[in-house]
Amino acid sequence: MTDSNWAQLENHKAPALLSLFESDAERVAKLTVELAGIYFDLSKTHLDDALLSEFSAMAENVQLGAAKEALFSGAIVNPTEGRAAEHTAERGTGNPDAVAHARELHNRMRSLIDAIDAGALGEVEHVLHIGIGGSALGPKLLIDALGREDARYNVKVVSNVDGAALTEAIATMDPHKTIVAVASKTFTTTETLLNASSAMEWMRKGGVADPYAQFVALTAYPEKAIEWGIDESRVLPFNEAVGGRYSLWCSIGFPVALGLGWGAYEELLEGAAAMDRHFRTAPTLENAPTMAAFADLYYAQCRGCETRAVFAYDERLRLLPDYLQQLEMESNGKSVTAQGARLGRHSSPVTWGGVGTDAQHAVFQLLHQGTHLIPVEFIASKTPGHDFDTAHHEALLVNCFAQGAALMTGRSSDDLARNYEGNRPSTTLLLDDVTPGTVGALIAFYEHRTFANAVMLGINPFDQFGVELGKQIAKDIGENGPSGFDPSTTALIEAALGEL
Repeated sequence: MTDSNWAQLENHKAPALLSLFESDAERVAKLTVELAGIYFDLSKTHLDDALLSEFSAMAENVQLGAAKEALFSGAIVNPTEGRAAEHTAERGTGNPDAVAHARELHNRMRSLIDAIDAGALGEVEHVLHIGIGGSALGPKLLIDALGREDARYNVKVVSNVDGAALTEAIATMDPHKTIVAVASKTFTTTETLLNASSAMEWMRKGGVADPYAQFVALTAYPEKAIEWGIDESRVLPFNEAVGGRYSLWCSIGFPVALGLGWGAYEELLEGAAAMDRHFRTAPTLENAPTMAAFADLYYAQCRGCETRAVFAYDERLRLLPDYLQQLEMESNGKSVTAQGARLGRHSSPVTWGGVGTDAQHAVFQLLHQGTHLIPVEFIASKTPGHDFDTAHHEALLVNCFAQGAALMTGRSSDDLARNYEGNRPSTTLLLDDVTPGTVGALIAFYEHRTFANAVMLGINPFDQFGVELGKQIAKDIGENGPSGFDPSTTALIEAALGEL
């Protein structure tokens, strides 16, 4: 039973990290995995043979293997909404019918991209992608990571309903040479449609005779997009069983495929597919997402760690922590099991982070000497993303590796202000380079790690009802004004909205 597994895990007295290395000459080999251009090093975590054995037993007890097969076969893995989760089918792994359907829709997307490249929609220099949440975070991450030198179009992503974000995005765009991609699974998302309407008005004011002719819809409900006014030929549907935060692999990835080229987009998909195959078939103790989930669970459940920090030691991956915040916290920030019972233990820790080396001069003081135990994850690339002196990249990597070593080893001093306790865990993910293939594998790794965490906790990672209440209250305020709310909310509404 998992209760007895948890009891064993919670009672385990983990040796200090340095002693784990001293007692096991094979530790690095046991706790590293290399695939798809990424080297995963979990050796600086407190996972030892006893913990790995107990977590492996728990994985068998909760039938993690069967859960993986259910995910890849297209079975219902989202019980509250009665749906499969078929994002892996978008990259060619899973239910054959879903894979075939995804291929058809990808071909449709490629045909539209080919038409745009050929000038069928006029002269195009800019792409304005409008979405929010999973409909924006993935494209924004990928364009920023991969499009710095090789972008074929000027792509901007807007998610915030604050008009200042849209103003900034369109500042350098010519409305006559801009494609607007509106990304919304339901095509009813309030913030997205408001931004889309404002983009339409910007085009009209700029003298575009038929703005609708320059709009593309990315949605699982094409009829809604057509009703809104977008021509069917420029509606790119996707499978309703693809969740928003897992959707960059379907037509939500349109600005990526258009901006970087179809070849780059295919490399992205193949990188993710390589991680799919690994997660599905690799043995438990050689399985990178599963082993990472074991470490996550140990620190959150057994050591009381409420947060997990992620630092990208590569400017190209600076948006990765933002992306992971939604993936991990919206997926696993639950207090109820998939069977509808109270969870009774912690779920997802808070994901946060930043960019090295900036973060070293901002938050690492707390990581090294603060009272909170915070597992740290470092992501770096062997290959620099620039042509400056190699001293830049050497300094970056040296700092990355030094921080992990310092967290683990610490340094003793009679002066307590200068004493570092050490024994603080970290993992390191080292990419060969930041390419479409490695980034695809990296994102898929985090997806599967999130799924493994959910299965081990017995929760459903594919619904997100927690985001609905605030939306409904905002709608009520918009329709009914300040009446019916608590005194604080009423006063705020009257103070602010009364001036508009």
